[in-house]
Amino acid sequence: MAPPEHPSPAAPSENSQPPPPAASAAAKGKGKKKDDDDLSEEDLALKEQLELYVVRAQDADPGVQKLALESMRQEIRSATSSMTSVPKPLKFLRPHYGTLKSYFETMPESELKKYMADILSVLALTMSVEGERESLKFRLLGSEGDIGSWGHEYVRNLAGEIAQEFQKRQDDDLPIDALMELVQQIISFHMKHNAEPEAVDLLMEVEDLDLLVEHVDATNYKRACLYLSSSSKYLPTPDDMLALDIAYTIYMKFGDLASALRIALQLDKHMQYVKQVCTSTDDLLLKKQFAYIIARHGLTMEIDDEIAADDNDKEILQEIVNNTKLSEGYLTLARDIEVMEPKSPEDIYKVHLIEGRGASSSLDSARQNLAATFVNAFVNAGFGQDKLMTAPSDSSSSSSSGNWLFKNKEHGKASAAASLGMILLWDTDSGLAQLDKYLHSNDTHVVAGALLGIGIVTCGVKNDCDPALAILMEYIGKEDSNIRIGAILGLGIAYAGSQKEELKMHLSAVLGDSQSPLEVLVFSAIALGLVFVGSCNEEIAQSIIFALMERSEAELAEPIIRLLPVALGLLYLGKQENVEATAEVSKTFDEKIGKYCDVTLMSLAYAGTGNVLKVQKLLGICSQHLEKGETHQGPAVLGIALIAMAEELGAEMAVRSLERLLQYGEQNIRRAVPLALGILCISNPKVNVMDTLSRLSHDADADVSMAAIISLGLIGAGTNNARIAGMLRNLSSYYYKEAAHLFCVRIAQGLVHLGKGLLTLSPYHSDRFLLSPMALGGLVTVLHACLDMKSTILGKYHYILYIIVLAMQPRMLLTVDEDLKPLSVPVRVGQAVDVVGQAGRPKTITGFQTHSTPVLLAAGERAELATEKYIPLTPVLEGFVILKKNPEYHEE
Repeated sequence: MAPPEHPSPAAPSENSQPPPPAASAAAKGKGKKKDDDDLSEEDLALKEQLELYVVRAQDADPGVQKLALESMRQEIRSATSSMTSVPKPLKFLRPHYGTLKSYFETMPESELKKYMADILSVLALTMSVEGERESLKFRLLGSEGDIGSWGHEYVRNLAGEIAQEFQKRQDDDLPIDALMELVQQIISFHMKHNAEPEAVDLLMEVEDLDLLVEHVDATNYKRACLYLSSSSKYLPTPDDMLALDIAYTIYMKFGDLASALRIALQLDKHMQYVKQVCTSTDDLLLKKQFAYIIARHGLTMEIDDEIAADDNDKEILQEIVNNTKLSEGYLTLARDIEVMEPKSPEDIYKVHLIEGRGASSSLDSARQNLAATFVNAFVNAGFGQDKLMTAPSDSSSSSSSGNWLFKNKEHGKASAAASLGMILLWDTDSGLAQLDKYLHSNDTHVVAGALLGIGIVTCGVKNDCDPALAILMEYIGKEDSNIRIGAILGLGIAYAGSQKEELKMHLSAVLGDSQSPLEVLVFSAIALGLVFVGSCNEEIAQSIIFALMERSEAELAEPIIRLLPVALGLLYLGKQENVEATAEVSKTFDEKIGKYCDVTLMSLAYAGTGNVLKVQKLLGICSQHLEKGETHQGPAVLGIALIAMAEELGAEMAVRSLERLLQYGEQNIRRAVPLALGILCISNPKVNVMDTLSRLSHDADADVSMAAIISLGLIGAGTNNARIAGMLRNLSSYYYKEAAHLFCVRIAQGLVHLGKGLLTLSPYHSDRFLLSPMALGGLVTVLHACLDMKSTILGKYHYILYIIVLAMQPRMLLTVDEDLKPLSVPVRVGQAVDVVGQAGRPKTITGFQTHSTPVLLAAGERAELATEKYIPLTPVLEGFVILKKNPEYHEE
């Protein structure tokens, strides 16, 4: 009974393919049975149905063909909903893919052929061979219709194939118009279906991110931009800036100006963009918020008539940008947390907790006092009062502060006088008043310290009448080199990042003067590097290069000379390939400093960029085993950390690579590893890094252990971390006989309790998105000085430690009302969660506690408002945040 089993339409195709049910009579007995047991009744029916369609699709009659193809299409479409397994129709049609393909070749051009191509394109999803891109081929031959109706998986697969095809066509110079039309369709499909990351990925592959701007809408622009700005960290240069540029354009398009401003600060040509953001709104409140963000980033900016027409408004905004409000806000936070009480170094050392030896060392040595000076300065930073320098004494008015000052020997007095600047940090008026009396001292060291103090007080706070410039300029040309260094370093700290032209003139003159002593030269170069940080200023680079070239053999052997390449590198901080011309010149230097210079330049130019290739190159430099006396591997190790600190993943991998260097590296590499770990986790005490440093702090090599001790201070900076504090107390009794180690322990103790735990040294802010060049510049300088502690920090240049003030920022969230008065509101503070590319509206923080502002934010924490009553003017709650009343809010 053959005929009923195959209905008549199948007859014409008898020759092209035997009908499947009677396919292999031999295997039929066993195979068929087994097969059918697995399939349920309806599956079997479906399978036979589809096989029938395949046969009919090859019919001579176009009408029958069309009907068969329609039905096949219906079946496939209705089944592509679930994505956990291969849809049944596709599974059953797999054996016939080849048949249909060969029949397709013979079809005449018609609507039907396009119809067939559509179906083949979908079948190719599961069937085609890797790298053939058949799905795309048939798609381009098929009908124009809507691609989304075939389901997500199909669109995804197409996108992948387009990316490969695009590459191939680019290489072979073939036209890509047909592809781009398809890309348009895919993008609009993705954007409608909450798959922004996939849309962005496809556009990056086909190098046409501009398309994104037309396709985003108010519902999905935030997620698209978040993905763009996060992925920019992992893209090679020019692409990373392009991604940010598009994000900026989209934010501006939807009027999300605060987010646009964050992106603008990250971009290279930031000034015009920042200006654009500030001028594109008339809302004065918003402009004030922008001013706070700009001040936190440390940009020097003139508020002109375009930004604010009214003189009053202009003055208010300029005041905020100048950071004059910082001291006030910081003290508000301190009062709220009730830590205004000044602390003495003894309160930090907690000697009574230490058992046994070392507890009783009541040595009143100059070095102990110097250490106490620094601890006191770090702990009471910005509070305006302490127990050593500012305490009023009982007997006579001026003696007490004088007393402490003269408990220090020679250059120790300089640091003691400068510490007053640190205590009065950001409070320029009273700071300058209190430092003034030291300027008239007969002791040159005291004068030098006071000058440095003036620079420290005005650090990060700008003033229209530039008092620091006026005072310090007088002292640059003095005879005494201590005084000159004090004034020069003071200028460098006070005007870091401001790119002031007059400073360039005066300091370049010192650099070019052949009579200048070496130390004065070096500090002038550092000051210029800090003031023009990241400016790529050719003239200054020239003068530093000449200064380096003219040095004699003897001078090149001095340890302090190594800060010259650092100064040169600061000019190119984070500016990537702009450094190349200068780096070429540095290869011509005397071999004593040539390699050192080369490595330093590279590591600073790529600092904070996460550039993997450069990290590999530096690791290569570290892997060489050199004979003694080579110094350039130290900066290479620091460079790995500086480059990798850009994002979490890179930082974690760098920590692992540094572990390897510890095991296999030479001594000069091991000495730099602790410092590299210190900068990777600065103000962020990660347990694994803490343990490594704790182990290294007992290392047999004195330099390694001192570096590890300082780094314990760096990773715990401003966190009051109890565990680190305990480690340092134990170390202080362990090293009670070693003056140098003890000094390092004290410095570290001061750093851990920085600003009584209210400050951070992290150069990143605004949700770890923005990197402040001034902060990073300060840290890099201090770390490079620490590479050779014996001659810098333990020698007479201990005041280099004060350069760290550039990175000190309150880690607070202070909410203010529309009149910029502090306003206490409930906020939730918790661990930040990375929500890039997640579906829906995921929670951005986890494990939160609710506090009322002002609050402290630890590393990796994020805050969000816990009330609907106010609306913050910036999406990232950090630093000063202006709240405005929510008009839709009604009290219950």
